[in-house]
Amino acid sequence: MRLIQKPILCNYYVTYRCNATCHFCDIWEKPSPYIKVQDVEANLLALKKMGVKIIDFTGGEPLLHREIDIFLKLAKDLGFLTTITTNGLLYPKKAKALKGLVDMLHFSLDAYNKEIHDKARGVACYDFVMQSIDIAHQLGERPDILFTAMNENMNELEDVYTKICLPNNLVLIINPVFDYNEVETGGGLTAENLEIISKMGRKKNVYLNEGFIQLRKDGGNKVIDPVCKAASSTVVISPHNELVLPCYHLGKKKFPIEQKLAALYETREVQQLIALEGRLPECEGCAINCYMQPSFAVELNKYFWKALPSTFKYNTMKGMWKKALFK
Repeated sequence: MRLIQKPILCNYYVTYRCNATCHFCDIWEKPSPYIKVQDVEANLLALKKMGVKIIDFTGGEPLLHREIDIFLKLAKDLGFLTTITTNGLLYPKKAKALKGLVDMLHFSLDAYNKEIHDKARGVACYDFVMQSIDIAHQLGERPDILFTAMNENMNELEDVYTKICLPNNLVLIINPVFDYNEVETGGGLTAENLEIISKMGRKKNVYLNEGFIQLRKDGGNKVIDPVCKAASSTVVISPHNELVLPCYHLGKKKFPIEQKLAALYETREVQQLIALEGRLPECEGCAINCYMQPSFAVELNKYFWKALPSTFKYNTMKGMWKKALFK
């Protein structure tokens, strides 16, 4: 049963460029422009009209955009919840400008061991994450640590939790790695490692969407009965100011927005593509977190119930319920 008919999230790609070269991601390989203020302003007004609640300014590395603080301010002024994930390289320089503008600020950290983390990211960013944590605290911010869980770094998870998150009172977000396109991620997490992170997810100051675990145990999305609601729950906007459908990772069709996002979204061609969400041949077995999380929130099924306790836990830890319900 469908609970929410409107999209709730916008994945707004400010650029595909990145100052890291993570081996489990291929976004940084794409040539890319930077989004423009006038387009962002028009699109945010349209997204508000469409019912979207959360704007994830993403990339690439979103802090590469020199006007990222302007985008965040525009979103906050319109009542959106905002989120950014950064590798930390630029946060120390931009922290003051971002203060109070990011509701969910995530610092990526995949190992307690500096060499392991920096090797995975392809750039020496570990020290910048540590510096970013200190600066964020000094500014009264409440960042999270986002740990991309892979078979190769599972032995780092406990140390990140006990030696970094707990002493700094940070929420540890466990992000199970997912396969897509031709990106080499090691074939996904083993059953043993799924159990390890599931147990970790029950600990204090840890967020793990249990729907992710269940979906992987079930073999991912099934085209015959799709759990994926990527296209109807999430609006994807590219750095080229295009509406991308059915999701960023497939990107089967791109529509120029031309400051007419709300009208474009209701066109027959767009709605026909939305209706194919989770049903395309490439959708079989998909478990991409950034689209499954909103999918779990809009449809009443077993994944909704699996995700609900962890979602409630995170919102309680972050004090987000009032903002989420009344914005």
